[in-house]
This record gives sequence, structure tokens and C-alpha cells, in this order.
Amino acid sequence: MPPTSPPTKIGVVLFPGFQPLDLFGPLDAFHILSRLYPLHLSILSSTLDPVPTRNWAQASTGSQFSASIVPTHTFATAPGDLDVLLIPGGLGATGPEGEGNVQACVEWLRELTLDGGKDGGIQWVLTVCTGSDILARAGKLEGRTATTNKRVFNDVKARHPNVNWVAKARWVVDGNIWTSSGISAGMDLAFAWIAEVWGEEAAQLAADTSEYERNTDAGDDRYTERWGAV
Repeated sequence: MPPTSPPTKIGVVLFPGFQPLDLFGPLDAFHILSRLYPLHLSILSSTLDPVPTRNWAQASTGSQFSASIVPTHTFATAPGDLDVLLIPGGLGATGPEGEGNVQACVEWLRELTLDGGKDGGIQWVLTVCTGSDILARAGKLEGRTATTNKRVFNDVKARHPNVNWVAKARWVVDGNIWTSSGISAGMDLAFAWIAEVWGEEAAQLAADTSEYERNTDAGDDRYTERWGAV
């Protein structure tokens, strides 16, 4: 059974060079869920211009391989009643353009109240990959337990020493903040969160509709060893 007051308003934070599956993996799970329960999506960025996936690594090879998504709101006009916030990661958050690409995101996040909805703030924050690095830059993970993409885990950990970073984790839950490892881990986090909020039956139905084989063990993460995260 769904909760008596289920979340209905989901927002996503975008920046140039976001990783497509970081965003679209969880969004597809929520898209399927919206067939069962009323959900509303807001796409937030610094402007209303289409936000491309192209990143600095592609630019260095001369690749022209990118998709764009059109925001519904700027950070300045973001709805004030969002229940859930999804923050993807991606190479656009790192490298020579990284700080500039996500600075508007960081500044907006810094001003948010992430109190679990107690005083009108956002109830849940879900991050995928280096989305947790962005959230940490905004000071919202201080003293919290979290994880991130294992390829950059050691660098992210060094940048934010006041966060309890968990190396071997597919996803980590600390109160109302859920963080996940690299890219596809966001799908496992999304289904786990759906199970937490709407129940296991809804989560498994959404996964089966996707024909997706869920990883239901948050600690099952072979990429810790693969990428040398400590």
C-alpha cells in the first residue's frame, strides 16, 4: 500500500555534461510508477536552454555525440513545493569546465532546506554517481554517510573529508538522503527507494515492467575493487 501522503512532485537538477543514464535510469522507473500514482516532474537548470550531455572528454576526441533535454524551470523559478530531488552526476561536473557547469546547481542546493519535509523542505534527495559530489560541494553531506562513483571515489573523498564515504556500497541511505555509486547504480537506488516509499510490490512491478534485474543488496558492489576505491 502507498503511504497516506505519498510524494508527488519530483525535481531533477541538470548541468551540461550530465550522464544520460544517471538521469534516465531513475526517471524511467518513476515514469512507470506514474502509471499507478500521480507524479509530477520538474526539470531544473540554470537557464531554460536545452542542456546537453556532451562533456570535456568527448570534446577532446572531437566527438559530436550528444543529446539534450529542455528544462521546465530555472533554479530561480523552481517550484517551492518539491517533495523529491534527483541529482545525477557526469563528466560535466569534473575536469576543466566542471566547477562552472555546476556552480549554479551548488548555489541553489546550498540554500535549500533538506529537512525531510518537516518544515516544508524537500523530503528526499537522491543522487547518482558524482551527484553526491555536487551535493557535498553545497555542504549538504557534512557529517552524513554517502557513496559515489567508484572510479572517482578517492578524489571525491579527499575533497570532502567531513563526509563518511562508504567505498563498498551500491547505494547508501542516511535519513532522507540516498546516494548511489556509478551510473547504473542509480536504477537500483530508484527501485529500492520506491520499495521504501510505495512498497516492495510496486518496486518489483516497476522493475519487471522494465525487464530489469534488480540488485537488491546495497553492499554488493564489485566496482569497489575494480576501481580501487578505499
